Amino acid sequence: MFRNVLGKTFRFLGYTVQYGCIAHCAFEYLGGIVVCSGPSMEPTIQNSDIVFSENLSRHFYCIRKGDIVIVKSPNDPKSNICKRVIGLEGDKVCTSNPSDFLKSHSYVPKGHVWLEGDNLRNSTDSRCYGPVPYGLIRGRICFKIWPLNDFGFLRASPNGHRFLDD
Repeated sequence: MFRNVLGKTFRFLGYTVQYGCIAHCAFEYLGGIVVCSGPSMEPTIQNSDIVFSENLSRHFYCIRKGDIVIVKSPNDPKSNICKRVIGLEGDKVCTSNPSDFLKSHSYVPKGHVWLEGDNLRNSTDSRCYGPVPYGLIRGRICFKIWPLNDFGFLRASPNGHRFLDD
């Protein structure tokens, strides 16, 4: 009887480890569901919206300008942030705030991206902490899941004029 209980316990532990590894790989490499908080991506993503983030793009370097990404915060590595990619390495970006009279520009260094929230007046982004290393990108948001009346792919940036083509 003791041998039977011990055998069942080890089988249960074995299945738990196997399924745990599968779940880890799925969330690390395929994607997952993310609850967004904060006003920085309004009106595209509202506070408490639920989105699906896929992680394959970051592994294959398929992140493009205009994509919305989940990134480890450069200010607090324990938290993630949600921002739009405005510039890739080598791109010229506007580094000043929209309200600034004199506009300043800079180039995104190699291995970095320039991120901004859609709500430019209420967003802490690359205008504050500079270009973000590509390695901090955790995933790319594909579509909104909740609320149901807004289900589907995300809309284009309301700040499309900030994408420079120089």
